[in-house]
Amino acid sequence: MTERQQSAIRMRASMRATALCIWLAAALTACSAFGKCAPRECPADAQISAEVRTLLSQSAALGAPNVISVQTIHSVVYLRGLVSTPYQIAEAGSIAERAPGVAHVRNLLSVDNAR
Repeated sequence: MTERQQSAIRMRASMRATALCIWLAAALTACSAFGKCAPRECPADAQISAEVRTLLSQSAALGAPNVISVQTIHSVVYLRGLVSTPYQIAEAGSIAERAPGVAHVRNLLSVDNAR
């Protein structure tokens, strides 16, 4: 193997290591902020999530086979999962906004193209 090839291999390894370090730093920062709340916030967030789940389950437009996960952090509701149509994404977000105590909705739902 030539010196140039060895240098290229070392450079790629260095770039991978740097990318891994950046990714880990971002992941650890996100994890450290996740789940921390004041004693009054955690029960309130749990109540908001429960209310949003109830409202979503009452919507005929969002029934099976849709899979929607609800999580609330500091009164911000996060919707994740798969639905059948773009309309259902908008509908789920609109329903979640109606729940008492919701400050904002982060609608991260996607359309399941496999259906």
